[in-house]
Amino acid sequence: MNETKSNSGRWFWGIFIGLVVIALVFVGISFLVLAVSVTATGDRNFEYVTSGSGNEKIAVVELDFTILDSKSIVRQFKKYREDKSIKAIVLRVNSPGGGVAASQEMYEEVKKTRDSGKPVIVSFGSIAASGGYYVACGGSLIVSNPGTLTGSIGVIATFPNWKELGEKIGVKQTVVKSGKLKDSGNPFRDMNSDDLEYFQEIIDNSYEQFLEVVSTERKIDREELRKIANGRVYTGKQAKELKLVDSLGTYEDAIRIAGQIAKINGEPSIVREKSRRNFFEYLVEGVSGNPLKEIKEELNTEFLNKPVLQYKFER
Repeated sequence: MNETKSNSGRWFWGIFIGLVVIALVFVGISFLVLAVSVTATGDRNFEYVTSGSGNEKIAVVELDFTILDSKSIVRQFKKYREDKSIKAIVLRVNSPGGGVAASQEMYEEVKKTRDSGKPVIVSFGSIAASGGYYVACGGSLIVSNPGTLTGSIGVIATFPNWKELGEKIGVKQTVVKSGKLKDSGNPFRDMNSDDLEYFQEIIDNSYEQFLEVVSTERKIDREELRKIANGRVYTGKQAKELKLVDSLGTYEDAIRIAGQIAKINGEPSIVREKSRRNFFEYLVEGVSGNPLKEIKEELNTEFLNKPVLQYKFER
């Protein structure tokens, strides 16, 4: 009897220890994969999904985010520009704009593709404002919904001031600098007249760059453009009257126009980029209403990577 109990005990502890080891290995692998997916900084792997049965292809590129970085749009335009099977590109814009430099980089890549002879038809969604509109100016033709919010031609920079908060909680900052403007925008002190003049010059210079692009691409006299380029948004219908867009229509209209300009017979096939995501990326990003995804987007947009100088429509 005692020997039977002893054997049972050994079996129990053997199975228990085995399960613990398996669980620890699984948890270790899980954390390793999660760490790799979180800390990876290189480009993801991408695949290209084709819908439709047409023999000739139109690529769709979606600019549907606040502009913080240009890499994804630049990569797609370069690929589609070099791909001879792609006869035209539809750029779907649904963005309030964002960083000045990133907007300019996207615009240059769109313009380069247009100038290479490959048509780029721009389709506006709910909003295509400021930097989003800047990028669109590089296209061959702009199609806007009548109710799209667009325009917002202007530049903005915001600087938080934590001086009073710092004084209340006893936080002080000592600055050692090489010139009087080196710490301009420091949130722990009020801006002085030199700071304001300095930043206003930068804003004005960036604004003139915006005006130059719109005036050249839309063939609008610069001084006439200045009258409407005061930061305000317009509906698509108003933008058509002001010559900021070429025609009114939907995304499907933009696809049809792209096919006509590219001289595609019949219905084209549509090509889109799709990222390959691992299990943990699906867990964090792929679930609708996922609080982790919402926190990540909020941090990226408003705090971690927010550009100081922006072509952006601010509500």
